[in-house]
Amino acid sequence: MDLLAPTAPPAGAAAGRAQALQVWRRRTQIGFFVLFLLAPSLNLLRFDLYETQLWVLGMRWSLGIDGLLTGEISATQAALNLVWRALLPAVLLVGGFLALAYRYGRIYCGWLCPHFSLVESLNGLLHRACGKLSLWDRAPVHRAGVTPQRRWWPLFALSCLLAGFAWAITLLTYLLPPQLIWSGLFSGTLSANQLRFLLVGTAVFSAEFAFARHLFCRFGCAVGLFQSLAWMANPRGLVVSFERERARDCRSCQSEQRSGPAHAALAAPSAPLGNACDSVCPMRLQPRNIKRRMFSCVQCGQCLDACDSTQTAQGRSPTLQWRIGADALRETLRQRRAHPPEHS
Repeated sequence: MDLLAPTAPPAGAAAGRAQALQVWRRRTQIGFFVLFLLAPSLNLLRFDLYETQLWVLGMRWSLGIDGLLTGEISATQAALNLVWRALLPAVLLVGGFLALAYRYGRIYCGWLCPHFSLVESLNGLLHRACGKLSLWDRAPVHRAGVTPQRRWWPLFALSCLLAGFAWAITLLTYLLPPQLIWSGLFSGTLSANQLRFLLVGTAVFSAEFAFARHLFCRFGCAVGLFQSLAWMANPRGLVVSFERERARDCRSCQSEQRSGPAHAALAAPSAPLGNACDSVCPMRLQPRNIKRRMFSCVQCGQCLDACDSTQTAQGRSPTLQWRIGADALRETLRQRRAHPPEHS
């Protein structure tokens, strides 16, 4: 049974399930983020440039071919060690990762990726500062219960700087002994090259988090790109489907979300209606679009959560649902009939 693809439960149950999934998603993101930061210090994964030594799960990992140079093992044994210690683990790791992406899409990005966790957090701070999820958005994104205030700008800038520094020093500990780096940082004894790496890395990563975090996720991340390619090749893969025959129900979702005295002061008369799912997408996509235009969807499910909330408030079932397997295939075929690929 696929836990991520419910089959049309009642409206109230769907809303509760979507919210519960978001809670679990945040937990997995936080857990993996902590693991990302601590992995070098715990020797779970790092490559020590001083020793030219790979550490995996607290153990030294080698290719097992050093004995060939000293004559302790034969060339055949060295080749077998290379296959067993390098080629086979790489094939299993990459193959398993792509198999997961083939079925579920960029689920690593939406549920585990440390970078994307920061993207979502910074989105929230920027939205509180200026009403936008990206500095490049042409117009503010309206969300119920949020009134942009300038006092959030310093916190957004400081968060980008701290995130950039955390990224730079963590990557450095993946290459050099973590104890050496952290002790050198607090005692002021870092080498010139180490300090230069931290300064340049902090500047570059901070700028990326501030100005190009969505662009990197969509166009610059090779891990995300290969997940998307695998997912697009599978017409049965997990996909967000939209009940287009109920498109009229979307017209009131955003207005209903803002209704009531509590949101009267926040309502924007000129704000577009029917875009609650669009306004929450952290990748700046339009979830009601067809699959091939959702290439960088990270399967975070926030659009489903927004749709559940707004439609349930009006006594209707959501118009967005996760589909997988035969249901996803039917959705893919329907999209192809309704929107055939354009040929130049």
